[in-house]
Amino acid sequence: MPAQRLNSRRAFLCGMDLDFKKLDGLVAAVIQDYASGRVLMVGFMNEEAFRKTVETGYATFFSRSRNKLWLKGETSGHRLVVKEISTDCDRDALLLRVEAQGPGVCHEGYQSCFFRRLNEGQWQVSEPRTYDPAAIYGDKQ
Repeated sequence: MPAQRLNSRRAFLCGMDLDFKKLDGLVAAVIQDYASGRVLMVGFMNEEAFRKTVETGYATFFSRSRNKLWLKGETSGHRLVVKEISTDCDRDALLLRVEAQGPGVCHEGYQSCFFRRLNEGQWQVSEPRTYDPAAIYGDKQ
């Protein structure tokens, strides 16, 4: 259970003010490390994922490829404890500042999903893996 729950009635009701119409029922959710400020990943939330995130204090997303909700870390245990939620001026995107539980957020074994940098026209891995994804996911990737 996260140290700080976000399930106040006020926080729950603010979901009604988000604009889920622009992206066919979704809002983009930028995930940022609470301590370092590093962007860890970008996901999408529908209203149900947003409500579950607020209710539980753990980041929950809507998977566009699987067409279902998924709790980040449900397989790996690398959950995201939500510390703050902000929205942009149009209320169609979210910024979640989180405490990541585990060595990495990326399913490819890196701390962040943003582990490649463009260098002279080529994408290059810019950091070492923080865990072995095969040990957690097996051949499911």
